[in-house]
Amino acid sequence: MSEAILRLDNLQRGFKQGGREQLHVLNGASLSLSRGEIVALVGPSGAGKSTLLHIAGLLEFPDKGEVYLSGEACGKLSDERRTALRRRDIGFVYQYHHLLPEFSALENVVLPQMIAGVSRQRAEARGKELLGKLNLSGREEHRPGQLSGGEQQRVAITRALANQPSLLLADEPTGNLDPHTAEIVFDQLVGLAREQGLAALVATHNPDLARRMDRVVTVRDGQLLDG
Repeated sequence: MSEAILRLDNLQRGFKQGGREQLHVLNGASLSLSRGEIVALVGPSGAGKSTLLHIAGLLEFPDKGEVYLSGEACGKLSDERRTALRRRDIGFVYQYHHLLPEFSALENVVLPQMIAGVSRQRAEARGKELLGKLNLSGREEHRPGQLSGGEQQRVAITRALANQPSLLLADEPTGNLDPHTAEIVFDQLVGLAREQGLAALVATHNPDLARRMDRVVTVRDGQLLDG
């Protein structure tokens, strides 16, 4: 069996709403995600998909349970260590691109690499290579406001993969795109993820896109169920 990049063990997470009883969003959620595996995360709005992705990405802590990244338990790590793991091992793609508007497409891809210690020359070379693979050659110097919605999201995907993470977490990455553009962007996202051999967990409301991934996991009653 291939290496487990991400393992979620019995996650529990609840939120208090005013003075009401605590709402349990995750209640014993467990999942194992192997290298090279692309998994769809589905479920109705409010089921806990985004909460699960935030916990898996070390952006939030569960109330109970543990997150293992490449076998390392992350619950008791220092903030500095968690930040280092996010920077090195995890790529994030959100529904909205969150690009820095004052920087060009290439600069948006270069910056996270330089923060991780890559030289500007190497970062630019990798950025141009990845942007080219997503059909953005010739658009490198355009700022986000000069790009279409689909182009902006492709830059966001490139940025997420620039540091060669072992895990990609995507939250409705095509949710703001028209159906035709969503198909193109999804195919490019999956193609690049497969080329890099990383593990990917992709939250989506689109059943057609979900079926095209390696397997589908449903958030139901706070747990994760296959299919």
